[in-house]
Amino acid sequence: MLRSIPHARMRNPAQFLPHPFHARRDEMASPSGDSCGTLSDSEEMGYEEDIEGKLESSCDSRQDECQPEEMDHESSAYHMLHTAQSGAPCLSFDIIRDSLGDGRTSFPLTCYVMGGTQAQPGRQNFIVLMKLYNLVRTLVEDGEDDDEDDGEEGPQMESVMIQHTGAVNRLRVAEGVQRNLVATWSEQGTVSVWDTSRHVILLDSPSVGGAEASAACLRGHQEDPLYAFSGHQAKGYGLAWSPTFPGRLATGDCTKNIYIWEPKEEGVWQVGPNPLVGHTNSVEDIQWSPNEPSVLATCSVDQTVRIWDCRAKAEKACMLTTNAHNTDVNVISWNHSEPLLVSGADDGSLKIWDLRQFGKGEASAEFQYHSGPVTSVEWAWHDSTVFASSGADHQVVQWDLAVERDGGNDEVEGVPPQLLFIHQGQRELKELHWHPQLPGVLITTALSGFNIFRTISV
Repeated sequence: MLRSIPHARMRNPAQFLPHPFHARRDEMASPSGDSCGTLSDSEEMGYEEDIEGKLESSCDSRQDECQPEEMDHESSAYHMLHTAQSGAPCLSFDIIRDSLGDGRTSFPLTCYVMGGTQAQPGRQNFIVLMKLYNLVRTLVEDGEDDDEDDGEEGPQMESVMIQHTGAVNRLRVAEGVQRNLVATWSEQGTVSVWDTSRHVILLDSPSVGGAEASAACLRGHQEDPLYAFSGHQAKGYGLAWSPTFPGRLATGDCTKNIYIWEPKEEGVWQVGPNPLVGHTNSVEDIQWSPNEPSVLATCSVDQTVRIWDCRAKAEKACMLTTNAHNTDVNVISWNHSEPLLVSGADDGSLKIWDLRQFGKGEASAEFQYHSGPVTSVEWAWHDSTVFASSGADHQVVQWDLAVERDGGNDEVEGVPPQLLFIHQGQRELKELHWHPQLPGVLITTALSGFNIFRTISV
């Protein structure tokens, strides 16, 4: 159970930075290594770009924090690699689906992201909506000059902010609803639902609503949420919208309670009078079934993963339970097209569960690579055998279950053959998401900011 990140000084929002440090795929770090790396002279850290494209000098304290084994920046390992800052670090974020189309692979790319900040005590927190655009291809093919000016401007960002009471423990964007709804878990124990439709429009058309209103949104104005629930006995982290039942929400807190929210008239939810009964400790993560509107999965500090049916009475809603790990189970992800669940635990272990055999309590596969607690896992949208994980060991790992051990000489000792790629350079990694409309694009958040990248492996 590893959640909070060290507080960082608030910076101006909406800043793009040069490429981050990362590991070369053919020179994998040991699982126990805590590597960061250095960049080539042409991509040296020390400058950052704000929303107006102006370059400003900045000290790079991250290099002092890492004290790493040196690594080279291997640009050929990425089709695209960009880094951004949102102001105070975001503990949680989500991707906003857009109307630009699915399956987009042509550069430059555009994506919309929403994050919740964790500012210093006494400082204002925000929900930050970001438009990341002109995300150019960074891979340099053989024969190309990486210093050649092709006339393209660099990546750009626009941002809109909403003031939020307390740090944002978890943030999730609703699927399948008419408006841009987002739910937030506050460190103060309240779950709120916000309508950000107007704010998303402002990302594309800053003048909508008049200059004064636009300026207020850009600098972070105060407004009330659509709905707020303070019935949890403590703060929490479990938060998930149903992908098949628009507006249905599940929330789980640090005292074991899980509540189901049912949408009623516009802007109103009916929260179940009784929490789902089963877990004996903090609920860490929640995932709804991608196919069944009433079925959800949860994981907990009690070391279990449970499957629920919210149509049943609260005390009978837990249908299946497995003692999944020997330590706290931090995160889970439900495969979008196959009956598979992946779980990540405090001991760094990852397990794959076939839900058709879930009652037997035996994982289909187990990987022990991360040397610290697993902080996030998620299946890829466009390949049912691929998932990604992040850990407190400052590593993001891409996996492919379709890869099998062949006994060849190119195998790396201590590295599972299913491990495709290791991305490094971020400190205090907290969450990752595959973009549902940009195949292979992965976005990660950490104390050191956001990374937006697509590797050559996926």
